[in-house]
Amino acid sequence: MEPGSKRDFSDFNPFSLKESGSSPPKDRVILHCDLNNFYASVECLDKPYLKNRPVAVCGDPERRHGIVLAKNEPAKRFGIQTGEPLCVAKAKCPAILFLPAHPASYKEYSQKLRRLYRRYTDQIESFGIDECFLDVTGSLGLFGTGEQIANELRTAAKATTGLTISAGVSFNKTFSKMGSDYKKPDATTLISRNNYKELLWPLPVENMLFAGRATAEKLRLFGIHTIGELALTPQKVLEKYFGKAGVQLHAKANGFDPEPVQKDDFLRPPESIGNSLTCPFDLVSMDEVRPVLFMLCDSVSARLRRHSLKCRVLVLSVRTNRFENRTHQKILSEETHLSTVLFYNALSLYEQTKRAGEALRGLGICAKKLTDENSIQLSFLDGSLERAKKEKLEQTVDRIRERFGNKILGSALYLTQPELCSDHPLYREDEPFRHS
Repeated sequence: MEPGSKRDFSDFNPFSLKESGSSPPKDRVILHCDLNNFYASVECLDKPYLKNRPVAVCGDPERRHGIVLAKNEPAKRFGIQTGEPLCVAKAKCPAILFLPAHPASYKEYSQKLRRLYRRYTDQIESFGIDECFLDVTGSLGLFGTGEQIANELRTAAKATTGLTISAGVSFNKTFSKMGSDYKKPDATTLISRNNYKELLWPLPVENMLFAGRATAEKLRLFGIHTIGELALTPQKVLEKYFGKAGVQLHAKANGFDPEPVQKDDFLRPPESIGNSLTCPFDLVSMDEVRPVLFMLCDSVSARLRRHSLKCRVLVLSVRTNRFENRTHQKILSEETHLSTVLFYNALSLYEQTKRAGEALRGLGICAKKLTDENSIQLSFLDGSLERAKKEKLEQTVDRIRERFGNKILGSALYLTQPELCSDHPLYREDEPFRHS
């Protein structure tokens, strides 16, 4: 297909992708509720004088966490972006006001909204602290259509909390999320089988949920610039060049997303576990990098054990003092949740990829390809007994920390850089976001 060419989608039948003779499934009614500018909106609730002033919630500049975490609508009009340094935001908007973050308040308001959602359904699945999917199919007889329920929720949220919601209503989770993004703030968008081609297919392909920037760039190389062009590209072509992800994107662009909305008490197993740390000073030498890497691995391994998981892939992320980011990953020789094993692999990965003279502002560690620790078969011939001893030791450390606090035990490496200890990821796990 030619780049920029337009397609006629009027004759496309999504059900034709199914096997012939099959009947369309009974549609669900799914809402996606997204609290508008959540952190910034909470901060401005008791400060009405800030209503029309550009405001951004930021990390602590003294701890070098000076990035934009959230912004309000007036700030958005100046092009302020989440994640950009405060100096950049200030250059775009000299009048912007920076406010500190209050995680406990965000958690409180998030819980208030969940109590509101429970009036309509028990199928409530979090998509972040400020977003939720709701399956209201079984509630239509009591409360009316999906649009009516969404509008009631928006009105009730504004009346009880002062916060506004953008809601998407659709027959699957993907389109409901894209519906809440379609019009902001404080709006309801219905994406139905009758209008999704009209509303979504003309949008740039990067607007497709889970497409990602890198995937979108690769799709454009193949002449796929819009969601509609993605939907009409033969599935076999996408599978050949994008694998399973291509098949999934094709299905979702065509409206096929059978994934259920989970119950309110459902805890989704994590697909990855990671932590990052912005350091109070630039890291130049290995003596400075080493304790930071161990702290991060210590935190990640403890969280893996808490979920009874082991990982097979380790990802190292670095952020330079020029705000350049890059990642490197390594397949481990075996599944593990040992901090020492993660540390030595992370150290090896860093030594292989470090650049001469480079100063680092931050580091991150992420464990991927997670496996239930109980599903891994042990052998007496491969060092499993010795590994079991090490695992028992680290589990003992976990229990001591649970009883007496995370600061009670730590590596001697921390003594080499005591100024970093206050930022140990284990000491700040209750934060709803991570600084990077």
